[in-house]
Amino acid sequence: MAQIDRTGVVSFGDATLSVWEEGISTARANGGFKGAAEWERSFKRQVFIRIVQTLNRTGWTCVVPEEMVEQYGLSFARNYRYCVKGNLKAALSVSGRCIKLEMFQNVNAPDRPDHEGRYQFDKERHMPYVLRLEMERTRRKIRAYLCNVFAGYTFKADRADGRQNKCGPGHLTNMEWLAGRYEECWHFKGDLTTYKISDSNRKSADGQELQHGQRVWFFDWKGRVQTGVAYYNINNMWWVLWGKYGHTNEASFKLFTAPPADVRRKQNDKLREKRLKALMDKAVADMKFERAALLRDLLYPEREAA
Repeated sequence: MAQIDRTGVVSFGDATLSVWEEGISTARANGGFKGAAEWERSFKRQVFIRIVQTLNRTGWTCVVPEEMVEQYGLSFARNYRYCVKGNLKAALSVSGRCIKLEMFQNVNAPDRPDHEGRYQFDKERHMPYVLRLEMERTRRKIRAYLCNVFAGYTFKADRADGRQNKCGPGHLTNMEWLAGRYEECWHFKGDLTTYKISDSNRKSADGQELQHGQRVWFFDWKGRVQTGVAYYNINNMWWVLWGKYGHTNEASFKLFTAPPADVRRKQNDKLREKRLKALMDKAVADMKFERAALLRDLLYPEREAA
C-alpha cells in the first residue's frame, strides 16, 4: 500500500502519545482561516480517525463523551474520545496541530483517585504491572502504524540531554541515562584522560580515595545498606548506579569503599526515634496509655532498666 504524504512527529510522554504536525501554519498563510480549517479537517480524517480505528482493533471501546456533547455540542465533542479497555482508561483529543492520547487508571492512584486517576502524578510509575504493559503495547502499536502509513512521520525519542530523560522500563537504562548526562555536561564528560578529580572531591566516608567506576556502599534515607558503582559527577558529588535502572547522586563522604561489618543493621536511629515519638504522642492523644508506656520503654530502655 502506498504511503500517504504527511509529515509529523510522534512522541511519548508520561503514559501519553502525542502527534504533532506543522502544516497548519502554511495552510493559514496560503488560505487564511478557510485554509487552516480545511487542514484541520484533513488532519482529523487522516490521522485522528486512524488512531481511533487502531484502538478499536486492539480491543478498546471509544465513544464521544456525553458530558462534552451536553456542554459544548456534538460538533466540538467529536474532537474527543473517551476510551476504555478493562481497568485502563484513555482520553484522545485533537486540537489544532496536535493529537494527544493520555492513558490513566485508578486501580492504584494514591494521590489523585478522583477523575479515574487522570490527574495522578507520574502515572507510569503508579500503574500496576499488567496495565503498564498494556499502555506501552497500545502506544507502540499506534506509533508503528502511523510511521508506516504516513511517509514523513518520525518518532521522537527522549532528548539527548540526560537531565530530561526518564530512566526506567520503556525508557533509558541507567548507563544510557548517565551517558546523556555526560554528553551535555560542561564540567566532566566521563573521560579521566582529560580531567583530574581533586583529592578533596574523592575522599570517601572511610577515608579512602574513590575511583571512577568503583563499587561502593552507602545508606539510603531509611538507613538501609545499598551498593552500586560510583561515577564522578561534579565537586564532591558522585553518581551511584545499580541494577539496570537504579541511580542516585551522593556526596563522597557518604560513600564507603568496603561493606559495613553488619549489612543487615540499619543506620536509622534518628528516623526510628522520630517515628516512635510520633506513635507515642498519638497513643497518648487516643488515651491508649498501655501502648504509650510500651513505646516509651522502647524509646528510653535505660529508664526501664533503672
